[in-house]
Amino acid sequence: MAMPANVSKLLLRKVPLFAMLPEDQLAMLAMLVRRRSFPRGSTIIAAGDVTDSLYLVISGRLKVMIGDDSGHQVILSLLGPNEYFGEMVPIDDSPRSASVMALEPCDLLVLSKREFRKCLSENFEMTMTVMRCLVQRLREADRKIGNLALMDVYGRVVGLLMEMSEVIDDQHVVTQKVVKQDMARMIGASREMVSRVMKDLQLRGIIEVRGKAIYLRDNIESID
Repeated sequence: MAMPANVSKLLLRKVPLFAMLPEDQLAMLAMLVRRRSFPRGSTIIAAGDVTDSLYLVISGRLKVMIGDDSGHQVILSLLGPNEYFGEMVPIDDSPRSASVMALEPCDLLVLSKREFRKCLSENFEMTMTVMRCLVQRLREADRKIGNLALMDVYGRVVGLLMEMSEVIDDQHVVTQKVVKQDMARMIGASREMVSRVMKDLQLRGIIEVRGKAIYLRDNIESID
């Protein structure tokens, strides 16, 4: 549901997309965005929807996915705080090509297409940031297509773990909750195969699971 605003300028400044906006534009934007909360499992947008808003993640995690009529799903990406989706709205008025679902309770900021276009027309750096995001996502899609074609399941699992990890005390650590079914949908494999690979990586000492965290060893990228 929509939450009463105003949204603080400090909150907006933390979002990379708005980081370069001058103070007057940021103040105006703070009065235009709506803050909305969604429970875990909510579908924020569905493939085929015709929507006209940009969404910015304040808290929580979401998954971007596509599916077919038989119920098969592929997860295209995971989104977290300070990331955004719907940036193609001012460029392409076509229906949404993917669905976005909340993996946990989420707070989002919503900006209408009209106001988003106005911001882009008045701020070159913001426009360049959106273009860089689109290029980055295109390159990421190319990389994933290449991985699916050229790598076995071991390579895909390792690549995904590296992608999801962050460096803590000079070590790669996956701190976010990892659901094997979601991993399988991200790399085009079965849940059973992902479970076998993860178990084998543990037995070989390549990963170590401590509570909800997964620690990756230095030799993870050289496994055969």
